[in-house]
Amino acid sequence: MSASLHTHIAQAKEQYDRDGYAIFRNVLDMNLIAEARRHITWLMEQNPHLRPEQFHHPLMRNDPFWVRLVSDERLLDIADLFIGPNIALFSSHYISKPPRDGQAVLWHQDGSYWPLEPMNVVTLWLAVDDSTAENGCMRVIPGTQHFELQPMQENKNVANVLESQIDPAFVDEQAAVNIELRAGDVSVHHPNVIHGSNANTSERRRCGLTIRYIPTSTRVTNADFFENLFLMRGTPVSGVNEYRPFPRYAPDKHMEFAGCQSWS
Repeated sequence: MSASLHTHIAQAKEQYDRDGYAIFRNVLDMNLIAEARRHITWLMEQNPHLRPEQFHHPLMRNDPFWVRLVSDERLLDIADLFIGPNIALFSSHYISKPPRDGQAVLWHQDGSYWPLEPMNVVTLWLAVDDSTAENGCMRVIPGTQHFELQPMQENKNVANVLESQIDPAFVDEQAAVNIELRAGDVSVHHPNVIHGSNANTSERRRCGLTIRYIPTSTRVTNADFFENLFLMRGTPVSGVNEYRPFPRYAPDKHMEFAGCQSWS
């Protein structure tokens, strides 16, 4: 490892511990990002009944390109920094906000939704498009990873992806930071940190892919999530979780992608 890379990693981990998030630039190459963009188009064609903010783990389970993407070694190397070398996938979710009417994500803590014991998990947020304040980038309230997890409150009064939010008493919007990313960048955030994003009223789409990794020592306690679980790297812990085999590529069912034949 070069001295500059070692310094960058140390700074990222220091920021994560202090603020609850960190940013890694230029993680994935533009060829793979172009395939991810094509994947979004394909998913929209296959699922016209869903809004593009709602492409999540039930679609992922049997999608070889999706699993190929979230198992990319460059992403796993980042996850390793925060949860160690034995890595499983817990869930993944594209939030693709279309131009002009992309829905907001209200302030929340991820861990409040998740059936994990212990709550040892890290989220990687992969920018498929450039993500800016203008088109509804993620916003984080630094330091709130030290808050206890709070119950989420239903909110259907405004169009929003999760239809829920944290009690506004916990939110100091003046402290919020915009996480602006270029396509191929990755941000990392803690399950307790309060975050959200504004609606996209711009002329440019904003698509990101959330990827939730857990160490194999973390138990998933809700059967609804069992079919999302894939062993990404390292070794499982006996008696903790069972993992699915990677999906096989079938040309009549799946999007073609570079290397897809090796998934047959």
